[in-house]
Amino acid sequence: MSDKTAIIIGASRGIGLGFAKHLVDRGYRVIATERSRSDDLHAAAEASDGAITIANCDVTDMASVKALGDHVEAGALDLLIMNAGIMGERPQPLDALTRENVADIVHTNATAPIQAALTLLPQLKEGGTIAMLTSKMGSIDDSSGGVNLYRVSKAAQNIFARSLFEEHAKDRGVGVLSLHPGWVQTDMGGPNALIDVDTSVSGMLDVIESESEPRHVFLAYDGSPVPW
Repeated sequence: MSDKTAIIIGASRGIGLGFAKHLVDRGYRVIATERSRSDDLHAAAEASDGAITIANCDVTDMASVKALGDHVEAGALDLLIMNAGIMGERPQPLDALTRENVADIVHTNATAPIQAALTLLPQLKEGGTIAMLTSKMGSIDDSSGGVNLYRVSKAAQNIFARSLFEEHAKDRGVGVLSLHPGWVQTDMGGPNALIDVDTSVSGMLDVIESESEPRHVFLAYDGSPVPW
């Protein structure tokens, strides 16, 4: 195991769990978070020979986010992956928007992940990366409408990610990547999705590891640019 370290917020299942397993295979020490116990994550930790440490974290609870900083010395973190998020109830038509449901999904998918990334930014080393799991469903250019709450939350996250880079991360030499994982066979993506977790995660890690200069870009798991 190398001296590379990653934190994954939202690693109990699906893409987040896939990140934990693949990062161990790539030589990382991983701090993987869950809100409630995930048997699959604990099994992966037991099989990792100490490479995976599990921490409890709710992305909407800043006290639990701040506690993650205790797992890594300031300036020692290579990679922070913000994976936590919700789809919300569907179909989310425009005439069903309320103050409550908009606030809930935007805070969970956009505001809270950015606040968490900002809170943990001091732990990242120069040349480190913050990977924000977004979706091309948040692209205004590439949108067919529908699932409006989820779409607007990801578009908002993309805007916040640009501000995070320009106002905070760039001066630290830290890149911010907004990553579209593809349509993935998970609980959220469903069984008819186009790609499996391993394909998505392996591709995104290749994208992350190919970045040589700190910047903010919107890329798909295969490295192709996603229009804003």
